[in-house]
Amino acid sequence: MSKIQVRKPNPNATRRSAARLAAVQALYSMEITGVPAEQAIDEFRQRQEDEPKGRLAQPDGDLVTFLVHGATTEGPLLDEMIGHALSRDWTVDRLEAVLRAILRAGAFELKARPQTPARVAITEFVDVAHAFYAGPEPKMVNAVLDKVARVLRAEEFEGDATRPG
Repeated sequence: MSKIQVRKPNPNATRRSAARLAAVQALYSMEITGVPAEQAIDEFRQRQEDEPKGRLAQPDGDLVTFLVHGATTEGPLLDEMIGHALSRDWTVDRLEAVLRAILRAGAFELKARPQTPARVAITEFVDVAHAFYAGPEPKMVNAVLDKVARVLRAEEFEGDATRPG
């Protein structure tokens, strides 16, 4: 009889996952309230200081800042990539604000953080989508980010016969 080994989660990976969620929340807040990136990041940092430290992972603040700044400064380019990955009858403007935030942050990470494998980044942002949606939206996030990744990181998908490239 073999023992099942349970691996402890990597605390740095957990902090990065929390950072992706926090970045999406900041991007959403920026879109809804019109605050600039610096203010949204300052508000995130203030909430971090004010909230009691519990059992939940503290987001990696540097990653939050990186994703928010990048998704903001490269927004038009990211929207173009996302738009090409959407089905013909959808545009980025038609997407709900939370979906836009998830897709922009995910596309930026795929573009600018090669140290994160594409499949890992996609999975992370699908998980973020699951935090907000119980319907088909996480599948859409998966499909769109997969298409974006296959353009930005084609070499990571070479020899992948499971999906058309």
